[in-house]
Amino acid sequence: VQLQASGGGLVQAGNSLKLSCAASGRTFSAVALGWFRQAPGKRRELIAAVATNGQTDYAEFVEGRFTISRDNTENTVYLQMNSLKPEDTAIYYCAARTYYPYRIVRSERFYDYWGQGALVTVSS
Repeated sequence: VQLQASGGGLVQAGNSLKLSCAASGRTFSAVALGWFRQAPGKRRELIAAVATNGQTDYAEFVEGRFTISRDNTENTVYLQMNSLKPEDTAIYYCAARTYYPYRIVRSERFYDYWGQGALVTVSS
């Protein structure tokens, strides 16, 4: 699976941004998807995941502000980010997983394919 993330940029705190990740090369509906992020000096962490059956899961620090969704007709996964905070500044990565795709799996080591990353900067 090839993944191409887009939609990053500079935004003021409190505003919204929507990331997209277009996939190709494999049956999109058969893979689970996730969004991760890595801030400077920190480890990469899971933000949100969506399984093949549509089940979603979120990290506590974004729940209620971020929404992950998938469009199997467009082969795209989205991350809608609302009420952004300066601490949301990071490189955001989309990833795809073939391991138990119908389940939520949080560990990044089970994700097989990764996009190139999109920089999101939130100014105060």
